[in-house]
Amino acid sequence: MADIRRLPTPVAEVWDWQLHGACRGENTSLFFHPDGERGPARARRQSAAKAVCSRCPVVDACLKHALAVREPYGVWGGMSEEERARLIAAEPAAVAAGV
Repeated sequence: MADIRRLPTPVAEVWDWQLHGACRGENTSLFFHPDGERGPARARRQSAAKAVCSRCPVVDACLKHALAVREPYGVWGGMSEEERARLIAAEPAAVAAGV
């Protein structure tokens, strides 16, 4: 379950970057895995999601948000949940500082 205590305040300026995401209008199933998805199917879906992220004008803000709130699910800012978890584990101080 997500820990919502890390979420930013409900102020429009804090969330405004989301209005410009390349993912807007895409099916959320591209970014969030269905129950039981593993192996090549998961890798293909994540690759397709990351392709959307690669052309996104707010990819940096998206990744910063996902790291700051420890987003537990989906592809955010061009990184899968596993990639973000490894980054957080390797560099917790840098992630906490928003780097």
